[in-house]
Amino acid sequence: MIRPHILLVAAASAVASMAAVAAPASMLAASNPFARPSTLPLQYPAWDKIRNEHFAPAFAEAMRQEALEIEAIANNKAAPTFENTIVAMERSGQLMNRVSTAFGTLTGSYTNDTLIALARDLAPKLSAHNDAIRLNPKLYARIKSLYERRAKLGLDAESQYLIERYHTDFVRAGARLNDADKQKLKEMNGQLAALSTQFAQNVLKEANASALVVDTRAELAGMSDKQIDAAALEAKKRGLDGKFVIPVVNTTQQAHLAVLSNRATREKLLAASMARGSRGGEFDNREVVLKLAKLRAERAVLLGYPNHAAYNLEDQTAKTTGAVNGLLAEFARPAVNNARKEAAEIQKAIDAEKGGFQAGPQDWGFYSDKVRAARYAFDANQLKPYFELNRVLQDGVFFAANKEFGISFKERKDLPTYDPDVRVFDVFDHDGKQLAIFTLDPYARATKRGGAWANAWVPQSKLMGTKPVIANNLNIAKPAAGEPTLLTYDEVRTTFHEFGHALHGMFSDVKYPRFAGSRVPRDYVEFPSQVNEMWMTWPEVLANYARHYQTGEPMPAALLDKVQASQQFNEGFRTTEYLAAALLDQAWHQLAPDQIPTDVLAFEAAALKKAGVDFDMVPPRYRTTYFSHTFAGGYAAGYYGYLWAEKLDADTVNWFKENGGLTRKNGDHFRKTLLSRGGTLDAMQMYRNFSGRDAQVRPLLERRGLTGE
Repeated sequence: MIRPHILLVAAASAVASMAAVAAPASMLAASNPFARPSTLPLQYPAWDKIRNEHFAPAFAEAMRQEALEIEAIANNKAAPTFENTIVAMERSGQLMNRVSTAFGTLTGSYTNDTLIALARDLAPKLSAHNDAIRLNPKLYARIKSLYERRAKLGLDAESQYLIERYHTDFVRAGARLNDADKQKLKEMNGQLAALSTQFAQNVLKEANASALVVDTRAELAGMSDKQIDAAALEAKKRGLDGKFVIPVVNTTQQAHLAVLSNRATREKLLAASMARGSRGGEFDNREVVLKLAKLRAERAVLLGYPNHAAYNLEDQTAKTTGAVNGLLAEFARPAVNNARKEAAEIQKAIDAEKGGFQAGPQDWGFYSDKVRAARYAFDANQLKPYFELNRVLQDGVFFAANKEFGISFKERKDLPTYDPDVRVFDVFDHDGKQLAIFTLDPYARATKRGGAWANAWVPQSKLMGTKPVIANNLNIAKPAAGEPTLLTYDEVRTTFHEFGHALHGMFSDVKYPRFAGSRVPRDYVEFPSQVNEMWMTWPEVLANYARHYQTGEPMPAALLDKVQASQQFNEGFRTTEYLAAALLDQAWHQLAPDQIPTDVLAFEAAALKKAGVDFDMVPPRYRTTYFSHTFAGGYAAGYYGYLWAEKLDADTVNWFKENGGLTRKNGDHFRKTLLSRGGTLDAMQMYRNFSGRDAQVRPLLERRGLTGE
């Protein structure tokens, strides 16, 4: 995929609100750190006080309190008003928000066996708790009454839109169903929650358990001595003294494939990656997938839709399966054609060597670097010495944000973190006042899920008087002690990308928690983050951070020129592997209940062939059995959203270029019309308010080098 994947993680609260009024008298022990809001700056979580044993009682009490709060709203004898119903709901669930935010953070970034077991236990309970709220007939009656009178209530635009969103949320959750169907829905939701948790945990456990194990250093030829030493240390940790272990990360392609010169080792590594979740044993996800697909389809039918994709897309900016299918189809043929041309170049590189062979998918990364080197006279490894993590962050990401928005950053060491590698920064607005707190968790670890993501530890809300605390998570390999963290080109892009999500959260300027920051349609949420990637290669920004980690010398102009010239290199591959995954997501979720297959891998193969992306040299970025985005991460029928949002992104990049580039004037306009608005109005109207027109697809086609087809 062209864009680095992120998985945007929201707090796991069972209710839309993320803050609360005074809760009922608490039965939670005063010693439990969740018993009261954090007293740290901006309600930053007290990670030094939170322990495994605090979560179960805190969740139990949070559900009890929230249920009482909701019952009080639903049973209020006074006629429904905006304040006593909608605003009261926005204020509810304070304890639930605190505990679920912390729990979601740790289960994603720093999990352990106790939290894994608790997550399995909690999934159906939280689902039932959510259903008890969304399917409460008295509560829905109050919301419906307000919805029908919304234009006559004299409310401001944000408040009226809040009523509309609550009404939509409840209807889509099944509030109009009869009692018998509501009971069916509750049972389905509980099963789906448990299955999604099982899928995610299988992926994480297998990623830690399955790895490439080799016997000799020679088999790892091409890796640096320090990387091989790290593989030996990993083997020792697993009780495999004398051997070498390369863990498998969450995507199909593995980073080491680009440097391993031993073809047999490459083949074993890719095979280990692609077999995940489908080779039998305790981590096999095939039956989980079939159950999830069937239950999602059945739930969609119960709610009045032909399939899960139709249900999901109705509430996105895409609206229909036809719109999504059309977008993906528009890109599929030219992307695969380009990938085939790239594969032919790889084959030529192989044929030029002694003992040539037929190229396979395990060879793409290794030989595409050779093709790049031949075509542009540089390889990707030449860039890494100029991409040291702290310089990328401070002199690249933060520098661009300062130029664009006037904000500044100051690192602080006094706030607690769940891991010593997490960094914390105060963020100051252009007027010097504190805007937010930003945290960065940069390194991969066995207790952390794969990918990169952002989430709000504290969301902004004028109603609640809160300022944002926003976290970024990356999965960069941690170097040996004393060694610099040197990033790949894609890791630099991911760092800029995730900070785009952070900006969306930090610039939020809304009244209601329901609309804070990134609480926008799923196929729109990636747009601000993808826009922020543009500054990675913006000449002024790149020149400021791309400096040699040892000498401080700037990246040579000739190398800079080569980087710019190679922007569309390997574009066919990256687009095709992304499209294959996005098309698989749609294929599974556009099935009716009676169309669910019995063989996961056979269905996958047939779906790729039908879509015209069955090119063996380019397997999907995620195969079905380890596709956590869609089966566990909130992107079900929504993985297309990266491409959908990139259409807006590419058009926005053109807007910036046409209007003078990296300037405060442009940044302030982007912030005022879009980043600060959260989910307070229709997303596409928000885009039109920013750009003055609808987005055009041509800039995206040009970016990906697909205009020739």
